[in-house]
Amino acid sequence: MLKLRPSCEHCGKKLPPESGEAMICSFECTYCKTCAMDVFKNVCPGCTGNFVARPIRPKKYRVKYPGSQKEVFAPKNLIELTSLITEFEQIPPGER
Repeated sequence: MLKLRPSCEHCGKKLPPESGEAMICSFECTYCKTCAMDVFKNVCPGCTGNFVARPIRPKKYRVKYPGSQKEVFAPKNLIELTSLITEFEQIPPGER
């Protein structure tokens, strides 16, 4: 079951379980849509994978299966990531 982390790991924007702004990679790194697509150019800074929209947990399950309350706030050094992003952003995700 997805953890549904409560915020963007880079900018700290709140991303509750019903948010349509949450993006995740295959390791469930969680970023807001702006950071994932505009800042990181669809290249996860942790694994170089791509991002997809995180599913929204249906309302009827949010009480029994709430999202995680553990925030992961680890802003990335964009200067250090420039070469990584440049290297991978033009490669299709399945070929990275």
